[in-house]
Amino acid sequence: MKLARFFAPFLLCLACLGTASAETAATPLTRDRFISELARQLTLHFNLEGDLQLDLLRPWSPPAQVATAWDIEIAEYPVLPSASMLVRCRILGDAELLADSTIVLRASLWRDAWIARQPLPIGSTFDPSVLDVRRVDLFRDRDALPASVGDRNYIIARTVNTSRLLTWHDIARRPLVKKGSLVEVSAADGMLSITMKAVAMENGGPGDTVTVRNPESRKEFAAMVVDENRVQVRF
Repeated sequence: MKLARFFAPFLLCLACLGTASAETAATPLTRDRFISELARQLTLHFNLEGDLQLDLLRPWSPPAQVATAWDIEIAEYPVLPSASMLVRCRILGDAELLADSTIVLRASLWRDAWIARQPLPIGSTFDPSVLDVRRVDLFRDRDALPASVGDRNYIIARTVNTSRLLTWHDIARRPLVKKGSLVEVSAADGMLSITMKAVAMENGGPGDTVTVRNPESRKEFAAMVVDENRVQVRF
């Protein structure tokens, strides 16, 4: 027991040295690590939502050197993310520049999107209970409506057939103000506030600017939709 207590600090020290050695061991840069880091930086740069998957369209060889710390930096990004992207990147091993090259990427952005389970008539309220979800590549189906979008504040803007993927063109904000309806107009200028009635000349959702007409003077002016059948004019 005395010998064990005597050698315990030395054994602990050797174990720590072995752990530190393993943590700082030099390793080669793998293809998976390279692609994974490119995907991470592209996702952050373009604020992408979904699973970005990349593949290299041209042969690629990693640096011949090994390093304890690898850094991949995208030096030049494409203007927009797409199914095919050209990026310039630098590879540093232990803070030493080992490669600076332009690579071609094939990309896909997978995300859940809405698909119609049954026919959706124009003007109906958006209802997730009559929809299904399908995994799609948003770089290929760019107009597909993500399953994270849509609630009862939307309506179906055009007829959608069964089994068709919904797009951004198929929905619209439910109008709080409808063309031809009588709306309450409020106007404020400092402490002075007045209200009147007007006729809406177009549909409008929350925050939209619509044209309304004074039924007495026939004068038309712009106002912002603030609630159902309520608009506001600011000076």
